[in-house]
Amino acid sequence: MPPKRALQPETAENGHSPSAAKHPAVSGPEGAPSRRTEEAEEEGMGEFEDAWEDEEDDEAEEVVDAAEEDEEEDEGDPDDEDEPPGELDTYLPGAALAADEVLEPDHSVYEMLHRMNVTWPCLSFDVLRDDLGDARASFPATVYLVAGTQADTARNNEVMVMRMSSLHRTQRDDDDSDEEDTDSVDEDAVLEYRSLPHLGGVNRIRAQPLPASSGLPPPGTPYYVSSWSETGKVHIYDVRPYIQALDEPGFVPDKASASKPVYTSGQHRIEGFAMDWAPLPEQGPPRLLTGDMHGKIFLTSGTGSGFASSPNAFTSHTASVEDVQWSPGEHTVFASCAADRTVRVWDVRVKNRQSVLCVDAAHEADVNVISWNRGTQYLLASGGDEGALKVWDLRNLKRSDKCRSKSAAPAPVAAYTWHTAPITSLEWHPTEDSIFCASGADDQVTLWDLSVEHDADEAGAGVGDEFGGRDVPPQLLFVHQGQRDIKEVHWARQIPGTVVSTASDGFNVFKTISV
Repeated sequence: MPPKRALQPETAENGHSPSAAKHPAVSGPEGAPSRRTEEAEEEGMGEFEDAWEDEEDDEAEEVVDAAEEDEEEDEGDPDDEDEPPGELDTYLPGAALAADEVLEPDHSVYEMLHRMNVTWPCLSFDVLRDDLGDARASFPATVYLVAGTQADTARNNEVMVMRMSSLHRTQRDDDDSDEEDTDSVDEDAVLEYRSLPHLGGVNRIRAQPLPASSGLPPPGTPYYVSSWSETGKVHIYDVRPYIQALDEPGFVPDKASASKPVYTSGQHRIEGFAMDWAPLPEQGPPRLLTGDMHGKIFLTSGTGSGFASSPNAFTSHTASVEDVQWSPGEHTVFASCAADRTVRVWDVRVKNRQSVLCVDAAHEADVNVISWNRGTQYLLASGGDEGALKVWDLRNLKRSDKCRSKSAAPAPVAAYTWHTAPITSLEWHPTEDSIFCASGADDQVTLWDLSVEHDADEAGAGVGDEFGGRDVPPQLLFVHQGQRDIKEVHWARQIPGTVVSTASDGFNVFKTISV
């Protein structure tokens, strides 16, 4: 099982976590970052304040993009003008940095790259739907998120509803256009937030999925978010008032009601990490699956008066359930993975609450994450503790009663071993069914495209030698680095190609030229 416990920040005297690394590393098979020898400098970080501490102040807090803040500090130091730049060389993923080396991104491979600092590290987050439209391609961009913190004490934790705005296009050094590009104005990105209290660190947080054709629910209509607390409780919140507070200056949610969960499930006897909302069927109630470290999965469903959790658990797993995913096409079917190294498929209509299909020994170690392809719905991707990524054809899976038979286990249709540490997150692209992103404990976010075929001519040109002799899979499109202890990664579904990742040193929002 990967290190999933609370991310402990290196707190400064004021109790805030430090800012992100000075230069985020960015790399890809076609554009690796460079490293420069120089003395690293400490960064400051914007102060965060809870919106409830001063109800007369209706403005959400703003935090300046850390990368832009660095540039301002550098410009203000006249001594820097006389110092020659350090020697640059290409950074190879996994190579150790010397004490006086930092990574600098290759901006030529990015459409957009921003870093955001937060008060406490966030183990999990999700992208919220907004009313700004789908398939957005213009800049500056705006992204709404919900995240859960890992604070120093249980009572200091929060669920944070965020708006990241002024996300401008990355300026390139070789852009010699005489015309002013309004999409590339060099301005600070801004993070605004509203928060509500949460007892215990947030292991996992997920937003209720909304139909792609719909906008944000109107004010007064609930927009549900669920959290897995380290206390062993599963909470459901309505975050619609907090989005309204970000969008409408002067609006303040009712503290007495809006800050409390609309429902708390006490079915679990221990904490967990697995959590997923079912896609909303026509006129159907919301449904939530949660899996715990005892191997049990519970179903919580919406009722006319709220929510209710079934007392009967799904129990085929023999170790901690690490992830769960509803089928994008069959509203009674879901998949799960666990530390027992199995991937299982279930149908909620089965009375004995046992899985119907499975892959035994799907990975060499714990299976940490899974993702169900929304376009090609018989494909399921998984990531393991050994660092492997695999793609399974569900049509080849065995019935669960034959899962441990002597017959050969089904082989994955694709398998990659680029990551050198446990896979921590995995997600298929929302519209391109051959593309997925993944993150690992080796501090890498990788983008993959299964449709890319092996090119014999390119392989003979020594491409692998460019990366320290490592065999680079042709399906590996891009490697993004620069964050420490990356925990989760998601696509911003309404801004094609945009990826958001969270780590111990904050959030990254980026869009590459590869996707």
